[in-house]
Amino acid sequence: QVQLVESGGGLVQAGGSLRLSCTVSGSAVSAYAMGWHRQAPGKQRELVAALAPTGRTHYTDSVTGRFTISRDNSKNTLYLQMKNLKPEDSGIYYCKKGLSTWGQGTQVTVSS
Repeated sequence: QVQLVESGGGLVQAGGSLRLSCTVSGSAVSAYAMGWHRQAPGKQRELVAALAPTGRTHYTDSVTGRFTISRDNSKNTLYLQMKNLKPEDSGIYYCKKGLSTWGQGTQVTVSS
């Protein structure tokens, strides 16, 4: 059974940084496309960053240059390094494996 467990969320001031982690069990983090999505109150869940098995990355325009997605195969963990955070980055961040496996989410709140 594949499980994804996110951690690293919290409250941070605008301009600050956070690193989210997604520990994967039951599957290799490098074997599938992995992504970070976020959902703000009253809004649809959106893709923030994606990492292909090849190492190719994709970012939504609003986070390009500020967020970095990466993985540590030895720890079977996916990361999202977030810098220069803005209040509009607030929301619940979800890790996703492949097409349909989600973690439980971790809350990120950026105060102005």
